[in-house]
Amino acid sequence: MTMSLQEVSDRFEVQDLLTEYAHAIDQKDWDALDDIFTEDAFIDYSVMGGAKGSLPEIKKFLAEAMPIFPHTQHLVANMQIKLNGDEGTGRIMCHNPQVMDIGEGKRHVFLLGLWYLDKYVRTAKGWRIKERVEEKSWGLNLPKGLEGLMGD
Repeated sequence: MTMSLQEVSDRFEVQDLLTEYAHAIDQKDWDALDDIFTEDAFIDYSVMGGAKGSLPEIKKFLAEAMPIFPHTQHLVANMQIKLNGDEGTGRIMCHNPQVMDIGEGKRHVFLLGLWYLDKYVRTAKGWRIKERVEEKSWGLNLPKGLEGLMGD
């Protein structure tokens, strides 16, 4: 399949957006999400035990929930991106090792595998995520209290 220069540029812009999302989450820079999502975005982390809602609701959730995880890495790959003019969809793999504080100076390392099911839109400020829904895949070494998260 031959792509036009615009199509190649659009694809790289969306891929950069996905990388910026991963960096924002891992750096706990919730305000950076304003440049990644549309103002009216819908975000659903509920399948992994998180919240779902608007961007302001999700930023509040992340600010409250993520401090227990001092270290995370959201590694995005296998990006199935389909763009059609000013809109698009994506199914993005995420490999997510996390470190969790479990008290008494102890930490627990665990791994999550998931997919992001996305809808993208081109805005006056560039490509943005309009909708993101997580789809769980697998978990390894889940901490006490999260063992049932993956439906095992």
